[in-house]
Parts: sequence; C-alpha cells; structure tokens
Amino acid sequence: MDEHSEPAAGPLTRAEASEAVAGHGWRYALGVARTYAPVRSLSEAADIVAHLADECGADGDERLLIDIRPGVLVLTVQNLVAGSLTASDAALVRRISANLTERGLRADPRAPAARSVQVLEIAIDALDIASIRPFWKAALGYGDEPGHAGPQDAIIDPVGQGPAVWFQQMAEPRPQRNRIHLDISVPHDEAQARIEAALKAGGTLVSDSRAPAFWVLADAEGNEACMTTWQGRDG
Repeated sequence: MDEHSEPAAGPLTRAEASEAVAGHGWRYALGVARTYAPVRSLSEAADIVAHLADECGADGDERLLIDIRPGVLVLTVQNLVAGSLTASDAALVRRISANLTERGLRADPRAPAARSVQVLEIAIDALDIASIRPFWKAALGYGDEPGHAGPQDAIIDPVGQGPAVWFQQMAEPRPQRNRIHLDISVPHDEAQARIEAALKAGGTLVSDSRAPAFWVLADAEGNEACMTTWQGRDG
C-alpha cells in the first residue's frame, strides 16, 4: 500500500456517492464518478495522464479509467470489486481534482459544450434471458462483470470501450415493439434538460411512473430509450 492509500470501505448509497463527488467537479451516474478535464494538446494530455498515474499509485489501478480525446480527458472512477463507489473511491476523486488544480486545470462535468458526462447501457428485453445471453456475450466479445457471472447478469466490454449490455425480463412476447433500447444514465441535475431537448426534437414521453429513477421516452416511430439517474433507487 502506498503512502496515499486509504482503507477500503463499504459501498456508499447513491445519494452519498453523488454528494461526495459533486463538489469536486465530478458527477455520479450508474455506479461511477465521471468528469472531463479540458487540455490544450495531446502532449499535455499524455503528460497529465502520466502525472495522475504516478500520484494515484496503486489506488488508481483498476479504479481510475482515462480516455484521451481531442481537447479533453474523460476521467472515470469505478470500483468493479465493490460494484459501486466507496468512501475510498470518493477520496480518490478528491485527490485527482486536487492534482488537476495544482496543474492549473479543473474537473468539469460539462466541459465539452456538446453535453454533460453520461454513461450508456444497452438493454435487451427477452423471455428467456439465459438462452440469449451467451449469444450476445460471444457476438460482442464481452465478458462477465466481476462477481456477476449468472445466467441473467449483465455483460461488459473487457477493455471498457463499449456500453454494458443488460437483459430485462419480459412477461409475454412483444413482436410489434422493439426489444432493444438504450439506457442513458445522466447526472441527476442534467436529466430534465436532456428530456426536454428530446421532446422538442420530436420525441414523446411514454412513462414517468418511475421517475426520477428513469423516464421512458420514444422517437417518432415508437423506438424507446430510458433516461435514468441515480435518484429514486436507494432504500
């Protein structure tokens, strides 16, 4: 354990996780903390990545994911072992933000003007999940989530590039409606703006009965997507 390491702790509730990271320029969505760090060049981005890797040490291994994009770093803290954020993960978020500040940068979940941070999942509705899960696992080259290898569990991209795929149990056949939909997990304070934009763009609100956990939206042809947040899921 390096000098910065903190003892592991039990999972935070979704509300606790959101509160723990929001004040440091991060947002909580779908079990992870995510933010952007604007950079001026690829060279600067590479330098910052090397610096963060050195500063975080063992605490960053398998918990800190960094995606380098033109003009921005996408930073994610994820705890696959615990399955959700812990107090030590929140501490790692604080350390990363502090290190960015020391270098004249800042964590900003809305840095690129296009949109805020988000996490995407694909949901497949099925009558017999166990019979179709192996197909999607093989076709996508996906694997099991650590500790979740059951016949109805979600599958994930082992290199972290693609969205997770999960399976929703159907009660009866539904041949006249799409059975694959997108789950777009956004920061709780971005949900209403995103929903309003989708509705103005020709979408419809199918259901808000489970809001703020999720809203079911549809395009003009009835293809559905769920806008989801962490809220309304604890307890």
